[in-house]
Amino acid sequence: MGQLFDRAASVRDKLGLASCAISAALIAPSLWAADMPGGPKVNQLDLPKGVTKIAADQHWMNWFLMAVCLVIFIAVFAVMFYSVWAHRKSKGHKPADFHESTAVEIAWTVVPFLIVVGIGIPATKMVVEQKDTSGADLTVKITGYQWKWGYDYVKGEGEGIGFLSTLSTPESQITGKDPKGLTYLMEVDNPLVVPVGKKVRVVLTANDVIHSWTVPAFGVKQDAIPGFVRDTWFKAEKEGVYRGACVELCGKNHAFMPVVVEVKSAEEYSKWVDARKKEMAAKADDPNKEWQLAELQSRGEKVYGANCAACHQAGGTGAGQFPALIKAASVVGPSADQIKILLNGKGAGMPAWKQLSDVEIAAVITYTRNAWGNKADEGLVQPKAIAEARK
Repeated sequence: MGQLFDRAASVRDKLGLASCAISAALIAPSLWAADMPGGPKVNQLDLPKGVTKIAADQHWMNWFLMAVCLVIFIAVFAVMFYSVWAHRKSKGHKPADFHESTAVEIAWTVVPFLIVVGIGIPATKMVVEQKDTSGADLTVKITGYQWKWGYDYVKGEGEGIGFLSTLSTPESQITGKDPKGLTYLMEVDNPLVVPVGKKVRVVLTANDVIHSWTVPAFGVKQDAIPGFVRDTWFKAEKEGVYRGACVELCGKNHAFMPVVVEVKSAEEYSKWVDARKKEMAAKADDPNKEWQLAELQSRGEKVYGANCAACHQAGGTGAGQFPALIKAASVVGPSADQIKILLNGKGAGMPAWKQLSDVEIAAVITYTRNAWGNKADEGLVQPKAIAEARK
């Protein structure tokens, strides 16, 4: 009995949290006059139309529970109103005088039990199905960062591919200088790409605080927790682009952490894998190379814009709890101290950036030590210094 209650509650929580994510997205119609591709629809009131069996089961379960609640509501209030009407004082009725009715005790024990069993059977089947990640065709590790997602293909076609996925909405739209686009705050530079009709196992963790990877069209919501590994799965049955977001409050830029998944045909997915691996090979950096100041600064400016500007601002001025980098001791002081901060983090506001390559860390350190009028003695930091610090 207790297990049935727990399983029913688990399904209720999953559906409730998914509905919360969708409800937040329903604000979108006030901004656009057209449906968002892969996202919320104008005047959408129901759960989104799913493209996985799990999403279809959740949709059915949602309406099944609504029907059960409606029947209980009607039955309870019908009895109540009938009792009030048929036994009112104006008709001369007097309250019954009885104590500890065995029939009533049996009725209000057996009926709820039967209701819970009726809910628990399909709910248990769905929960077991959601937890079965065996037999996956593709395994992707997803890491939550403040405030972006990291994707690493660890098994199956595409193994070895890895990248960060960051919000791509222009700053001018966020500040109101330009009109908001159709996919405002729900677009990224690098979407997760998967093949249609293949079971994708998703392994999740986080680098800093708790995040939650959610795609309503897949019926998937899984928390990413630092120090823990959680997993879930989906199998998209239709090609297209599907959007979600982090739905666990994770800090200042929580609203700027969308999830975009692109589902391709098997042939198109294979082409994407080949192109991505060629791109990675072309961008492969040699950490042993002696880099020039200008090329590291140029590279570092791009790394800073993609990873650091959200907190420390594009001009290095900082904001709120995030300190300014202009003439900051950590920036113009010994390079070893700055390297240590980048690799290990500092306090609650500065996460570790070990996921960046040695060249990227060296580039962004070099950039900050020479940008905005900073004049550091060790203005040029080579990638080999980062590699040595990792040991």
